Amino acid sequence: MRLTDGNPMTKTLMLTLIFEVVVYVLAIPGMIQVDDVPLLPAFVTGIGAALLAGVAAGTLRRPIGWPLAWAAQVAGIALGFLTPWMFAVGGGFAALFLVEFMLGKKIEQR
Repeated sequence: MRLTDGNPMTKTLMLTLIFEVVVYVLAIPGMIQVDDVPLLPAFVTGIGAALLAGVAAGTLRRPIGWPLAWAAQVAGIALGFLTPWMFAVGGGFAALFLVEFMLGKKIEQR
């Protein structure tokens, strides 16, 4: 599931992934302070999800970027297992990513 080269929605999807990087990093203090997640799991999962989204944003114009981008959506939702509010935040980003992707597919059809 990817968009063709030159689709204008690719830039929008890249920006969404960049915003996800920021939010996933900011989720680390939330995990530690609000939900008492130990330091190591909070950093490993938060930085891991952020790195995944960042690498996906950087490689979205190549075929490998698309599976990474979809995996970043799953990782964002999976952070909810450590801090429940990330189910909503990660789910919101995944829904936004999906809508942007579907709009990109509509553009391709025209």
